[in-house]
Amino acid sequence: MNLLKEFSINDKCSYLFDKEQTTHYKIIEDCSASYCQELVERGYRRFGKMYFRPICPGCEECQSIKIDVENFSFSKSQQRVLKKASHIKSYIQSPTITQAHIELFDKYHLHMKDKKDWEYQHTSSQHYFNSFVSGHNDFGYEVLYFDRDVLIGVDLIDILEDGISSIYFYYDPDYMEYSLGKLSLYNQIKFAKSSKKKWIYLGYYVKECPSLAYKSHYKPFLTLQGRPDLHEDYEWK
Repeated sequence: MNLLKEFSINDKCSYLFDKEQTTHYKIIEDCSASYCQELVERGYRRFGKMYFRPICPGCEECQSIKIDVENFSFSKSQQRVLKKASHIKSYIQSPTITQAHIELFDKYHLHMKDKKDWEYQHTSSQHYFNSFVSGHNDFGYEVLYFDRDVLIGVDLIDILEDGISSIYFYYDPDYMEYSLGKLSLYNQIKFAKSSKKKWIYLGYYVKECPSLAYKSHYKPFLTLQGRPDLHEDYEWK
C-alpha cells in the first residue's frame, strides 16, 4: 500500500442544496483488501484509487449505512422483482471498459439529467477508467447485466472480508420496468448470504436527499457513529 496523496476540498454539497461540504481524500496505490476494509468500516468510499469521506464541520447528515445480511429477509414485493427479471443474465468479473460501457454510462446520466436534474458531462474513456477500473486490485469487480446480448446494467462492487461495498450502479433507462437498481442490490444480498458475508456497505444515507433516502428501506441496517480515524475504534449501531 502506497499513500500517494492526502488532502481535503471544500465545495458545494452534493446532497443538500443549501449546504457546503468538506471532503477528505486519500489517493492510494495498490491498496490491499484488508486496508480497504479498514477504510470502508470508517466511512470511506472508493472510486478508482481515490478513497474519500465527508468531514463537514457541524454536520452529520451523511451517515454511512450497511445492511445486516444475515437478518435480512426478502419481502413478497422484492421477490416479485427477482422473478420478473429472471430472464436477465448477470456475470461477475474484474472491471473493464468497452464502448458499450461508455455508451450505457452516458445514456443513464442523460436520463438522470432529465429525471432528477443531475449535472451532465460526457464521460471520457480516461475518466471512466480512473473512476471504475483503476485501483480494483484483487477485490474490485463489476457485475454485468444482459438482456440476451445487450448490456443493460453495470454494478461496481468491492468484495471484502466481511461484506460487499457498493460503489456505483448504472443501467439502461429503457429497462426501467425491471427495477434494475433494486435487482442489483437484491443480487448483492443473495451473493453475500451464499458467501457468508455479514454486510452490504451502501455508502451514505442522507435523510433529506431523495437519491439516498431509499437506503433506509432495507432493514435491518446499522449506521456508523461519527468519523473515526484509522487509529481509532469504530462503532456501528
